Order: sequence, then structure tokens, then C-alpha cells
Amino acid sequence: MNVVARDQLRLTHHRFYSWASVAAFTIVFAGFARTYYLKFLFGTPALPWLLHLHGALITLWFALFFVQSRLIAAHRVDLHRRLGVFGALLAGSAVIIGVAVALHATVRDIHDPSKRPDSIFILGVSLEVIAVFALLVGAAIALRRRGDFHKRLMLLATLRLLPAGITRIPLDFIERGGFSTAFLLTDLCIILVVAIDTFRNHRLHPAFAWGAPLIMVSMHLTNIGARTQAWTHFATWLVD
Repeated sequence: MNVVARDQLRLTHHRFYSWASVAAFTIVFAGFARTYYLKFLFGTPALPWLLHLHGALITLWFALFFVQSRLIAAHRVDLHRRLGVFGALLAGSAVIIGVAVALHATVRDIHDPSKRPDSIFILGVSLEVIAVFALLVGAAIALRRRGDFHKRLMLLATLRLLPAGITRIPLDFIERGGFSTAFLLTDLCIILVVAIDTFRNHRLHPAFAWGAPLIMVSMHLTNIGARTQAWTHFATWLVD
């Protein structure tokens, strides 16, 4: 492969990550448009400051992922690394605030009989999302000098945030299926990304080989485990 063809392949590859981040945020935007991004058009209830902070951090994460992918495409590795320090702090903040939001919502709803089952289930799902996101980002930071691993793990961490947005998209089959449908659609998104990457590179990258199954298995196990009596007892002890 000549130099021009190799450079063109790299540029196309970086564009793939940029478009993947745009597509992921579009899904999240669609899900939270009524209650967060465009709430002034829908007249939905006001949000407490903690939820505004949480929403701002997650939105900033998607924006940062896009900017970082564009910096690599522009060969500005120096700026990418400097901004990476901010990204690590942002991820840590998102994890801490995410846990606070999940616990706050459960404490608020657990004593309401009509909301109790859902609040306990959502707590389990939320904590699993946060844990897997933190694990993938942590692994990506640890492997930051291995760009092929780093970017794929960061992409997987970003895709792990999709179910919360998907489950709120106002489509009948999603509203009827709830989180189960949202998890399956997230599976499809991850499989599509991995398939495209594998096709373009003629091999399944190790980061995707373990990272994608980690997300999908933990997601569906949580979908089962967060509905059990054992989890209900533990969650009640945790927040009561």
C-alpha cells in the first residue's frame, strides 16, 4: 500500500470514530429531548440542579469524544493528550455524579409503592452502567500509549451510555419493551460498530473482542439480576 493510500485509509478510519460519536449523541439527544435538551418546547417539569449537572457532564463527554477524534484526524496529538487530562477528570466527575443521581432518585421513590419496583431496578441498571463505563475508560487511560486499544475502548465506553437515551425515545415498540428493548438495540449498535471496524481492518481487534462482550453480557445479566429479591433487599438496605 502506497503512502497516499495509507493516509487516506487512516483519515477514513478517524472519520468513522467521529461519525460514531455523532450517531451516539443523536440517539441520546432524541431520548432526552423532551425532558432535558428541548424541555422548554414540551413544558416538562423543572429538573433539580443535580440532574442538570449530570446532563451537562454527559453531554460534554460526547462533545469531547468528537473533538478528540477530530484532533487525531488532524494529527494534533499534542492537543489530544493535553485535552485527555481534562477527559479523565470529566469521566471521574461523571461517575461520581452518576452514582449520586442514581441514589438520590432511589431514595426519593423507594417509599412510593407505585414507583418502588422500578426505582430499585433502575438503581441496579444505573450502577452497572457506571461501573462498566468507569472500567472501560480506566482501561483506555491505562492503554493511552496504544492508540488502537485506547480509541476503541473509549468508543465502547461511550456506547455503554446509550440505553438511558434509547429507552426514552418516544417510539411505541421501545416504550412497550422498556429496558429490554433498549438493551437489544444497544447490542445492535455495538455489533454494527465492531463489524464495520473488523471489516475495514480485516480482523477483530482485541479491545473489541473482550470489551463488546463485557458490555452485552453485563447489561443482560443486570436486566435479570436487578429484578431479583436478593437485589431488592440489598438496594433497600443501601438507600433506606
